[in-house]
Amino acid sequence: MRKTVSFSSLMKAFVIIALFCIAVSIMVPVLWVMTASVKPDGDFYGDPWAIPSSLHFENFRNAWEKANMGSYFLSSVTVTALSLIFLLITAIPAAYVLSRFTFRGRGLLKGFFMSGLFINASYLVVPIFIMLTDLNSLLDTRVFLNNHIVVAIVYAATALPFTVYLLSGYFTALPREYEEAAYVDGAGHFRTMLQIITPMARPAIITVILFNFLAFWNEYIIAITLLTEDRVKTLPVGLMNLMKAQNAAAQYGQMYAGLVIVMLPTLILYILVQKKLTEGLSVGGVKG
Repeated sequence: MRKTVSFSSLMKAFVIIALFCIAVSIMVPVLWVMTASVKPDGDFYGDPWAIPSSLHFENFRNAWEKANMGSYFLSSVTVTALSLIFLLITAIPAAYVLSRFTFRGRGLLKGFFMSGLFINASYLVVPIFIMLTDLNSLLDTRVFLNNHIVVAIVYAATALPFTVYLLSGYFTALPREYEEAAYVDGAGHFRTMLQIITPMARPAIITVILFNFLAFWNEYIIAITLLTEDRVKTLPVGLMNLMKAQNAAAQYGQMYAGLVIVMLPTLILYILVQKKLTEGLSVGGVKG
């Protein structure tokens, strides 16, 4: 007797094939860029899929030193780290209060946070730039532009709605017995949040850090608007300048080496926290 193939088996096979195609479509460009980053410039005039005739790691040194990618890298690390610090010290208490306490105006305040989810940060760049320029003129200073701390505050503010939304859902799912036990032992609200709730919410916090790290690290519009001096530019802005310069000079290996420098930290971070990321997304959606 011939066996019939069930609909579920067909769907499973379709999903596997689709996921394989998606994985290939993602991995092939990444691997190609990594291969191109070590090619001599002469190899780009032949077959683009050919194996490099020699490994030209000099491209990375040239991109790091001559193209100033080292300075841009340090700027990106500084801005991203400050942004994450400002974001977490603001979002964790806000999410904790909105998810665990009832008070007058809570719904309105939560509505303001949630409305921020529908506002694209790119639409606010011009008003922010005008406001900072006016502050410079009013106070007779230049501190509000070309300042990593100011850009980090702007980044943190734009990411606050999504972060509060995600953390609030996770905090709501946590059982209240742990807090009650802490209150019985004499702990206050701040100590309970810091020593009890925050460690329990580690998967959600790691998820928030990863998502916002990717957003801050790759952000271009705000950075190019608020950081106009070359000494403070971040990697995405520096990379665009490098691509324009190297296309004109036909130094493609150096350009792709710059792309790898931008891309590598995000890949490494994702590999390190992939398990925690999945846990944070799945557990946070389960009501406790």
